[in-house]
Amino acid sequence: MRLSLALGALMNAFSRGCVVRRVSGVSQAPAQSVIAAKHPFQVDLSANKLYPWCACGYSKKQPFCDGSHKKAAPGLSPLRFTVEEPKTVWLCGCKQSKNPPYCDGTHKEELVQKAELHTCPESTT
Repeated sequence: MRLSLALGALMNAFSRGCVVRRVSGVSQAPAQSVIAAKHPFQVDLSANKLYPWCACGYSKKQPFCDGSHKKAAPGLSPLRFTVEEPKTVWLCGCKQSKNPPYCDGTHKEELVQKAELHTCPESTT
């Protein structure tokens, strides 16, 4: 079931002129993403540039990866993608989209809206 959902998301992305590719392998122990935002991020993308969309929710540079998953969610990795032409898109902020990295409206659901947002602990140094 999970594989068919991922394949469906990839097929949808290809049909819209987007190239999405997973760079790292599948994790043995599934890590959980956290809800980074209850809204999508409007982003202007350049053609043929590789973008690392944060899949874990811990990045401080949402919606893009800053490497936080290495410590906070080692089983997850960013979804790296490109677009074939410059365009403005809405990238998922809740990390629950069934069409990552794009928003599919899941953030409007009660499960996301009532959830607590991930907050980064303040530095004590």
